[in-house]
Amino acid sequence: MHPTRVSFPGNVLSGTGEVLLVDSGSRVVVTDVTPFHPVDHTWPDQPGDSGTITVDGARVEVVEAVMAAVSDDGALAVGTDIPVKRGAEGWTWLVAHRAEGEIPASVVAGAAASLEVDAERRAGLSRGHTACHLASLALDLALADLWRKDPGTDALGNPDFEGRANQTSFIHADGAVDEYRLGKSLRKAGFDSETFAATVAEREGAINATLTAWVASAAPSRIVTDGPTIIDMRRWECELPEGTASIPCGGTHAASLAEFASITVSLDLQDQLLTMTTAAVPA
Repeated sequence: MHPTRVSFPGNVLSGTGEVLLVDSGSRVVVTDVTPFHPVDHTWPDQPGDSGTITVDGARVEVVEAVMAAVSDDGALAVGTDIPVKRGAEGWTWLVAHRAEGEIPASVVAGAAASLEVDAERRAGLSRGHTACHLASLALDLALADLWRKDPGTDALGNPDFEGRANQTSFIHADGAVDEYRLGKSLRKAGFDSETFAATVAEREGAINATLTAWVASAAPSRIVTDGPTIIDMRRWECELPEGTASIPCGGTHAASLAEFASITVSLDLQDQLLTMTTAAVPA
């Protein structure tokens, strides 16, 4: 068995494949190739695609695509039950399609399958993920003057607040919610938390001004891959006015910032927890 070949990096929504395995216990179907984007069990920021798989006239409603792995001795593990890190020897990495209800009897290994992704859900999540990255880059830029030490740089060369402080990220259709911890370790790294707390409103305004300019640029956005399988490295790239941002990313994205009418954020600082809520309006 080989790692699943995936076509979602090219914004593909449908395709055909061969059923490799069916597991009725976990209610998943695995095919050799798929357009479905799976949720990453190690960093589940973007939900997996939903849609349908059709085999010999029988239809499987896919509630979400998830990561799976099968050992060399045939043991299947799905999602958070995967016991090894990606790349571990003796395991093959797959995309599994979690079915709603029981899987029809005609869906068996070796059968030809037609796969169709829910296009509206994919588009909303893709815009949400692109907006999330843009908001994080704009946040880094807006906080750049608050560093007394070098924390490392982000994809645009600004001090990497996102990389230092982000603790959770959740992407939904046309938006995202990110949480950042402003604790002792961040202050030791040289971040001026006190000045930030006193200027949150100004920082929010600066972020939104940057996002307005970026949306107006209608910059191209794309996924660049090192190969065709689910385990190959993928990166999001966007040709922003300040330069091309390139960020390792396993998700899906808008093809252009022209797909947005606007992207805005709101910042909420409570004690040492900063919550950034990002909202995108489709063009």
